[in-house]
Amino acid sequence: MHKSESRILTTHAGSLPRPKPLVEMFAKLSRREPIDAAALKNAIEESSRRVIERQLAAGIDVGNNGEQPRESFFTYVQHRMSGFGGSSNRQIMRDIVAYPSFAELRLRDLSRTMVNLLAAPKAIGEVRYVDRSPIEAECADSLRLFAEGTDRFVEPFMTAPSPGIIASAMLNEHYPSYGAYVMAIAEALRVEYQYVVSQGFVLQLDCPDLAMERHTSYADRPLGEFLDYVDLNVSALNHALTEVPADRVRMHVCWGNYEGPHDSDVPLDDILPQLYAAKVGGLVLSMANPRHQHEHKSLERNPLPKEWLLVAGVIDTTTNYVEHPEVVAARLEDAAAAVGDPHRVLAGTDCGFDTAAGLGEVAEEVVWKKLETLRAGADLATKSLL
Repeated sequence: MHKSESRILTTHAGSLPRPKPLVEMFAKLSRREPIDAAALKNAIEESSRRVIERQLAAGIDVGNNGEQPRESFFTYVQHRMSGFGGSSNRQIMRDIVAYPSFAELRLRDLSRTMVNLLAAPKAIGEVRYVDRSPIEAECADSLRLFAEGTDRFVEPFMTAPSPGIIASAMLNEHYPSYGAYVMAIAEALRVEYQYVVSQGFVLQLDCPDLAMERHTSYADRPLGEFLDYVDLNVSALNHALTEVPADRVRMHVCWGNYEGPHDSDVPLDDILPQLYAAKVGGLVLSMANPRHQHEHKSLERNPLPKEWLLVAGVIDTTTNYVEHPEVVAARLEDAAAAVGDPHRVLAGTDCGFDTAAGLGEVAEEVVWKKLETLRAGADLATKSLL
């Protein structure tokens, strides 16, 4: 992965706004309802081209296809793997249900016009990676679209879910234990991880299981049991990465990409030692939202491995406030001071802007303005740090 050598590089956490017609088709696809395949393909092509152009215009250095070919950041695997069907009954985050009036506001938004991650498919048979053609097409199409214009990304990235988030959100009704299930998923994901990196992409692993599950499926259990779960999921992740160079992988750890109280979030201090066991070369962390913007201090107490990069989330993806460039620069300066080397810091976002089709909380025009501000703030930080 490229370091911030001559300037603070900018990136983001993966998903970007999808147009309404594409959202509606993905909502149907996620429920395995019939759709017009040709219309879907054309919509993905048009939308992918648009988000690539908008990223480059905003000054993004390390960019992607905005996850436009996918219904969500993890449920898309049901179309590439065997063993999934039916519907999970996912637990709701503790901080949402703890405030009934907020829960009423929040949960009424889960309509049939969007992809519902609380009702993802579940494992009802053996999980195997059975169809490489979608990931092959996604990589090829992305590289073709990246090459169309005169501007280029410094390097491209592509996201993929961790074994742990699939195992935790796509519930198990087939394997004898959670451990057996998550390791089966890890074995299947090896195919996708290896192929993405072989095509020249940085692989970003989306791992909300390593933080968000503390206030979801582990909300009523001791911290030690959650940390054991984190250790197991990191082991599964490492199995899936066996043949992937660590310096081509960055790991995104998230407490849930939603506007909510977040007062049940596990502190970063509690999980950092476990995260450092992952065979990756970089960490993507939320450092902009009001619950976690102080946690650059955790990196002082638990130093980042010397070969790792940090993508510091300095843009909040759940609010329509547009951050001031000086705020962005100040957050980057704090992150660089905690890491001890500004060259190992990239400017990023807390999470994606459309985690599942239709679930984005920031207006599209505001998304692009936020990314422009990310660049402007990174330029200010470059003057003070490099």
